Amino acid sequence: MSLALRGSLSLSGFTAALSAALLSFTATDLEAQHTDWPYWGGTRLFQRYSPADQIDADNVQDVEIVWRRPAADSSVTDADPQLRISGNFRATPIYVDGVLYTSNGVGLVEAIDPATGATRWVQSFEADSLQATRGASSRGIEYWSEGSGDRIFTVRLGNLYALDPATGEAIADFGDNGAVNLVPEGAETFSLVSSSPIVVNGVVIVSGTVDGAGDGGAQWRGVHSEDVRGFDALSGELLWTFHAVPRQGEFGAESWGNDSWNGAGDLGSWCCLSADEELGHVYIPFTAPTAAYFGGHRPGDNLYSNSLVAIDAATGERVWHFQMVRHDVWEYDNVGPPVLGDIVVDGRPIKAVMQANKTGWVYVFDRVTGEPVWPIEDLPVPQSDVPGEVLSPTQPFPTKPAPIATQGITEADIVDFPEVAQVARATVANFVTGPIFTPPSIVSDEPGGNQGTLTLPGSWGSANWNTGAFDPETGYYYGFANDIPRVYRLVETDDPDADMPYWSPNREAPYLDGIPLTRPPWGRITAIDMNTGEHVWQIANGDSLSEHPDLDELDLPTLGIASRPAALVTGSLLFIGVGSNNHGGTQPNMWGTAFRAYDKFTGEEVWRTDLPSGTTGAPMSYMHEGRQYIVVAVGSFGDEPELVALGL
Repeated sequence: MSLALRGSLSLSGFTAALSAALLSFTATDLEAQHTDWPYWGGTRLFQRYSPADQIDADNVQDVEIVWRRPAADSSVTDADPQLRISGNFRATPIYVDGVLYTSNGVGLVEAIDPATGATRWVQSFEADSLQATRGASSRGIEYWSEGSGDRIFTVRLGNLYALDPATGEAIADFGDNGAVNLVPEGAETFSLVSSSPIVVNGVVIVSGTVDGAGDGGAQWRGVHSEDVRGFDALSGELLWTFHAVPRQGEFGAESWGNDSWNGAGDLGSWCCLSADEELGHVYIPFTAPTAAYFGGHRPGDNLYSNSLVAIDAATGERVWHFQMVRHDVWEYDNVGPPVLGDIVVDGRPIKAVMQANKTGWVYVFDRVTGEPVWPIEDLPVPQSDVPGEVLSPTQPFPTKPAPIATQGITEADIVDFPEVAQVARATVANFVTGPIFTPPSIVSDEPGGNQGTLTLPGSWGSANWNTGAFDPETGYYYGFANDIPRVYRLVETDDPDADMPYWSPNREAPYLDGIPLTRPPWGRITAIDMNTGEHVWQIANGDSLSEHPDLDELDLPTLGIASRPAALVTGSLLFIGVGSNNHGGTQPNMWGTAFRAYDKFTGEEVWRTDLPSGTTGAPMSYMHEGRQYIVVAVGSFGDEPELVALGL
């Protein structure tokens, strides 16, 4: 790693960077740098960081595609000629001991030659009780190594599998012939397509979703709780269960008024676990509560919704927690990874955890104690006039870092392009607007009546599974924000069997011939120095609508693409795509094929290429036989999903 740090680093940031550099040099010595990628977040710290720096700003222009392969090996597609693999190929491979492993397009694990992309083995179809065509890719798999032998853990079709990394065969003495059924008693399904198991000191921790009822639906009773569970990594024995919704007598049950904890189970952690193995803690980001847009049936703060919880991996007991949003009616989940990193604040070393939330804030805590690194203030927020709804009178507002996205909508936030500004203002006038935490509102049937609450961030959130990367050399955290508004509409249900009086239909906000109602940039990257809590730089990621007929005469800055790309930090660069149309929006400002390298110190774009399709998974990097590779999953509604490897 070069110590020629560019950009404006604080003294504490430089000190932390220098210390990290010296430690890195000592650890690697004269051998090839430690450039395995053993977890889909890089390591279990989930920093999405690789120290590999063979590819740098001076030679990145020479990077090209060195191999590419379909999302599933031909043995899978040949077995079912009717198979159509989704373009939403979520996987981030792992690289351990000279082999690349990944969840393929139908969720089976494949081992891949890291230099050529050739298949070494595919998880046996017979290891599954259902056909390969029934599966979907997951974002990650887990590799565990101990004296008793290595094994790969993966979740597919409701089962936790333990596989032999050499052959892909199930390890017979784990669970029932290599598998543990994860479907809770009385439930029908269990899914973990958006995350991965994680192993902490011999305990396999699994979170996921069970028979989800949907965020806006009118029915919610009886939905199974989406709990977090710990299993013995050798035997598969269930060791503990942490209830996502506390049960009677447990800490937090009183936060569900009218005993609404009993049946409000559509709350869990569907993404991105991280762990500090020295502390023995696993960090769990929890989602919004059942029926996220109306909460009259669940009075109270509703733990552990929208909370970050540190759990003792050995016992399953809560160590500490922080609830980012109380009594959520905006679907402001914690769905990004808790990123673990060591920082120095005012001369004090801190083992930190950084949790991005859909609100646009990155909340920073001491990961040992749960104490905020900078004060988080309770401030008054708007209240609801919806009958039966009682919101929290206050919400937590971090004092640092500043948000990475626009929060709330004022007149100044409405798009002001000459050709559309007047229409945009007239359109926005049909909605309720206000600061962040302005609640959903009831839609009026009257001409010119209220059409709901238009706000930023919307329920897609500014930050999602893709947001969060940390550079241990500098202490910089990188967040990606989607800055597209959505509408919180409530309508009275006419279903006589409904569990609640109001539900939320379509939450899409209007577009003006593809142009959002609010000002760009609609997709942006922010670098934060976590040693000071200050933004270092912020840029628009990707250029959208550059050929729009209403805009092509205007001298506009880069507008940014509003999608869900994930970043990779290396020795000198930040790599990131612009996302795919699998994101959920098909507007032209919501996806593209570009893949870029930015100077990680300044945000200056130093290279771009176009991949075969939009990025659908998070990129990763490794060194193999003296060559650095960058691998990323791509796909779209119209393109075949692939893994693409880049190198010099």
